[in-house]
Amino acid sequence: MAAAEAPGRPSLEKNSFYLSSAGFRVQVANDPAGQKALRALPAHRFVINGAGEALRYLYAEPEHCVCIFVGTQQAYDRYLEIARQPLKPADDVAPDYKTQAGVLLSGQPLRQSTLGDPTTLSDYLSTLYPHY
Repeated sequence: MAAAEAPGRPSLEKNSFYLSSAGFRVQVANDPAGQKALRALPAHRFVINGAGEALRYLYAEPEHCVCIFVGTQQAYDRYLEIARQPLKPADDVAPDYKTQAGVLLSGQPLRQSTLGDPTTLSDYLSTLYPHY
């Protein structure tokens, strides 16, 4: 049943840190186009956009930062390396973090075309992040 639960705040904060550390860029959804793009992406799931050198991984975080993380294949690979490292003991880590991290890593990234309106989503994302 844990896979159906939304990640808790400590997990979301740690995951946002991992994404940023891996090289993902944060695009805050603070305008109408950004809000629409954020709502069009599934929360807490990777979505693949583009192909070849233009391939980008998108990760919507509607709760913690109200943003979309945008990264390359290399950033995604670094993220996986970071997220799969065993946790060092710490007093401030939620006891269920490992279970919640598993939820964040479960499943393969979604192909953008599975979202139903990829052209419109690409248009919104290009207004948010024009050099991608």
